[in-house]
Amino acid sequence: MTGLTRSLSLDGRNYNIACGQIDIGNAATSRNEDTARGRLQATGRVEAEPRMDVEHVARGVVYMATLPLDANVQFMTVMATKMPYIGRG
Repeated sequence: MTGLTRSLSLDGRNYNIACGQIDIGNAATSRNEDTARGRLQATGRVEAEPRMDVEHVARGVVYMATLPLDANVQFMTVMATKMPYIGRG
């Protein structure tokens, strides 16, 4: 995804296309309710992970989308502050 974002950002310049990537951590949705109950961690223990309100992600997306074409957020990560890992993927 990162390579595609960079390529599109460069190739789209002549056409006034801006492109950015947003990486989202544990947003509180029905899709990841198991996160709040507990997930297997690298330590072998099952522990609940912090989640954030999905509204915080939406605000990041709106910010990126409303910038004028002469400014761009290339990469943004929105995550719960106390998530145990960054970029676990």
